[in-house]
Amino acid sequence: MSDLLDKVLAAHGGLDRWTQLTTVRASVVGGGELWAMKGLVPDRESREIVVSLHEQWISVSPYGAPDQRSQFTPGRVAIEKLDGQLVAERQEARASFAGHQLRTPWDPLHRAYFSSYALWTYLTTPFHLAMPGFSVTEIEGVQENGELWRGLRAGYPAGIESHSTVQDFYVDEDYLVRRHDYHVDVAGGFPGVHYLSDYVEADGVWVPTTRRAYRRETDDGPILDQLMVSIDVRDIRFS
Repeated sequence: MSDLLDKVLAAHGGLDRWTQLTTVRASVVGGGELWAMKGLVPDRESREIVVSLHEQWISVSPYGAPDQRSQFTPGRVAIEKLDGQLVAERQEARASFAGHQLRTPWDPLHRAYFSSYALWTYLTTPFHLAMPGFSVTEIEGVQENGELWRGLRAGYPAGIESHSTVQDFYVDEDYLVRRHDYHVDVAGGFPGVHYLSDYVEADGVWVPTTRRAYRRETDDGPILDQLMVSIDVRDIRFS
């Protein structure tokens, strides 16, 4: 593990504290242009998410109806009633995105898959980078708002589903993650730049409550008039 990653983990609450916890719950409101591009109706409804910290599992409710939720594990996504009755599921869900481009329409299971792996990635950052199988190295930093943000490049192992197998994280002088770059492989591989802000402390862990993801120019700068995804996180509870 790199020296920079050690400092980043410490700044976010420390790996020792993280290993004492198993679950995070939060209320999330999403938005952005991506949903309309995918033929989906955008909404600003608050959803409750439950995330497992040390394995890739997440549930989002409500999903599609007030009495439904989504369930995600690597390779499978499902929509079910709150009593567990199955509504729809897709095994080997990643394969269903083969050939997709930015404006290829998504169905509810596509959306559930994308939202689930993305939220798991975000709510476990930066600690999932210390999980077995990840490779993390320091890379050249970026200039943002007159500051130099140092960079980390992470290689994601097989068995962890996320935007792309290589992702970059940039941290400020306090070692908090402030920017996250990746390619959205399930939507034609378009490059994204994702900004994190408004950190709060929740049960000993520092978490950003505002996230804004834009399409990225070839020079690595954001296209600020193309806000692809917005995420506002509230009522964060670790246990």
